[in-house]
Amino acid sequence: MRRLVLSLAALAAAPVFAQSGAPAISVDTLKDVTKTLSSDAFEGRAPTTPAEDKTVAYMVERMKAAGLKPGNEGSWFQDVPMVQMTAENMTPMTFTGGKAPVSLVYRDDMVVSTYRVTPKIDVRNSDVVFVGYGINAPEKGWNDYAGIDVKGKTVVVLINDPDWQAPNNQGLFDGKAMTYYGRWTYKFEEAARQGAAAVIIVHDTDPAAYGWGVVRSSWSGAQLELDEKGNHMDQSQAIGWMQLAKAKQVFASGGKDFDQLQAAAKVKGFKAVPLGVKFSVGFTNTIKRQASKNVIGMLPGTERPDETVVYSAHWDHLGHCTPVKGDDICNGALDNASGSAGLIALAEAQAKAGPAKRTMVFLSVTAEESGLLGSKYYAEHPVFPLAKTVGGVNMDGLNVIGPAKDFVVTGFGKSELEDLMKPLVEAQGRVMKPEPNPERGGYFRSDHFSFARLGVPMFDGGSGEDLVDGGVAKGHAATLDYIENRYHKPQDEYDPNWNWAGAVQDLTLYYQFGRQLADTPVWPNWYKAAEFRAIRDRSRAGARSGQ
Repeated sequence: MRRLVLSLAALAAAPVFAQSGAPAISVDTLKDVTKTLSSDAFEGRAPTTPAEDKTVAYMVERMKAAGLKPGNEGSWFQDVPMVQMTAENMTPMTFTGGKAPVSLVYRDDMVVSTYRVTPKIDVRNSDVVFVGYGINAPEKGWNDYAGIDVKGKTVVVLINDPDWQAPNNQGLFDGKAMTYYGRWTYKFEEAARQGAAAVIIVHDTDPAAYGWGVVRSSWSGAQLELDEKGNHMDQSQAIGWMQLAKAKQVFASGGKDFDQLQAAAKVKGFKAVPLGVKFSVGFTNTIKRQASKNVIGMLPGTERPDETVVYSAHWDHLGHCTPVKGDDICNGALDNASGSAGLIALAEAQAKAGPAKRTMVFLSVTAEESGLLGSKYYAEHPVFPLAKTVGGVNMDGLNVIGPAKDFVVTGFGKSELEDLMKPLVEAQGRVMKPEPNPERGGYFRSDHFSFARLGVPMFDGGSGEDLVDGGVAKGHAATLDYIENRYHKPQDEYDPNWNWAGAVQDLTLYYQFGRQLADTPVWPNWYKAAEFRAIRDRSRAGARSGQ
């Protein structure tokens, strides 16, 4: 803690960035950018489509107007090599060999895809094994794959962690708070490491934290992945999801009780169970290789220009998606045209205030909706070295329902950035809190995670549900309404009646926070118990030895 005390002492000696002293956040900018990017003219901003060209050109136009400079050695862009695969000629997903065959209909009952860059996927009569939560965590003494060989087999996996129903955040897997072991991306990664031919996750709305409509819209149509050597042939052939009701039919066909095995999977020492059925599915892939783009603007630092502070937000959304009442454009107004608008509004405010001592980077990333691909590529191929990236703020959806009394931190308790943000929040008369729904795994679902996993502390937080007008009841109802009726659906559209006062509150905090990071010598780290602390320490040690 001594290093942090020294850092905060240096911070205390620096100018205080009071809320009244910050340049005003332009509501007109927030409205204009959000309305423009989420209009039908931008067709849902899908990467590697003609809509991308229009989107990134607009972001550059607004960054120039804000007063930024190109952030990648004179260019506004960082090319992100992508491979797009569109599954076609889908055969039904079937489970045979049990009491009765079970056939699942694409989109209605199941979705399936692949990471492999190959023109055809054909999995036939693969033995099916239930592997519980599909977790292999040696540090916790937990291995759902212990004692069974799943090479060439199909594994059925539950979403989230074994203790996701715990009433608090206490437990082997942090109880209610999802760990990375509960995230769907981990399930597929671990199954591939185990040699599984196919991986099917059972969708259940409560532990997944979103309904089937979200899965269907996200997993149907063209899918993107980073274009890398080896064409991802080390991954499972087929990856996908099936509805809970169908999963129960599959288990019953194999003479197994789903509810009993689900309960057994929550207990340490669970052993994987062959289901006595065989899995088949097939489809072809139309493959298209094409670079997408991250957009990078910057305000060069005056004294320590090689040290950077990052603001990030993703510009992409889902493009054309499953129609609702004839509307097939997922406009993504809140997610994340609003965050992109916040990025531009902050650029305007910081440019108006003049350059800071450290360089400020404004990063508009691609393909967040495809698995954080744009931020992942940047973090693995950084324009500004991560060892000298101080930290920053990620924005994924702004508050458009009114001012809040609370300020909620996603992944609360992980980094010293919280110590810097807390006094700013309190100066607004607000209270900083942990996220109320850590079981949704929000910490692993947006672009800050791409930086975190490589050691860079990035702050992700915003207005909570305790609204000034209406309190928690109104705020929680608004959250549920968005998740159920608009999230990843065509209904996420711009509303001229939105209340931007809460967004301005939060963006003012992001402005002050970024200024402090950029104008002081502070070097925040992760708390000692955080899983990313060792990575950051090695990174910073290397940077210091190289100075």
